[in-house]
Amino acid sequence: MAKIVLITGASAGIGFAAAKLLLEQGYKVYAGARRVEKMKPLQGLGAGIFALDVTVEASLKDAVDTVLRKEGRLDILINNAGYGAHGAVEDVPIAEARRQFEVNVFGLARLTQLALPHMRGAGGGTIINISSIAGKLSMPTGGWYHASKYAVEAYSDALRLEVARFGIKVILIEPGPIKTEWDNTALVNLEKYSGSGVYGPLVKRISEKFRAGYRSGAPGPEVVAEVIVKALRAGSPAARYPVPLQASAFIFLKWLLPDRVLDWGIRRMLGG
Repeated sequence: MAKIVLITGASAGIGFAAAKLLLEQGYKVYAGARRVEKMKPLQGLGAGIFALDVTVEASLKDAVDTVLRKEGRLDILINNAGYGAHGAVEDVPIAEARRQFEVNVFGLARLTQLALPHMRGAGGGTIINISSIAGKLSMPTGGWYHASKYAVEAYSDALRLEVARFGIKVILIEPGPIKTEWDNTALVNLEKYSGSGVYGPLVKRISEKFRAGYRSGAPGPEVVAEVIVKALRAGSPAARYPVPLQASAFIFLKWLLPDRVLDWGIRRMLGG
């Protein structure tokens, strides 16, 4: 019997790639995003698609109700929706910082609350939260995004311990640099909030590093999709999966180096 999957943020990037691969692997996928038209190719592959705004309670309830009404169960929840509100922490308006948490943390948490009773009643299930190495290692002008991903990491660790007794697995996926629309959004926000003023020179250097990194061969979202499928197929999945190998290297350096040395290295890399 095909496993039933609900995935958020499926209109592009990791969400789209994961939904596509899961469909190809025989899963029954329900994909939600604000840009429904972008998910039409998934519908052509057999996915159920619908509008989903993770900051709206009614939208979250409708997503879960739709899956349960059509399938009678929900086996796998993939919380992928997210974006980066980049800019110096001094510059980013608090309203934007709150929205960052509404999308990246509270939307994820509320959808999980709605799914858990049904998984518990079925005797099991899997929740995959798409985090980031940004939840382990912070860079300047990404403070609010990093804070939201650090929150996802801590939340998922607590959740994993709470629901294991019910046969429910909680898995973190921690992508590093991946070619998606995310980087364009992040750079637009970065320029919008801190492109001028005292942080302007730093923003210019960071933007150049971002673009150079993506030009030099950052992998596409398909590599993350493959890791998601690997985690779902594992009998005893790991708590977290960094991807690609470069992400594991960054996390290792964070663990290895004292904060003072790491800070020095980041400042040197960014030229200031």
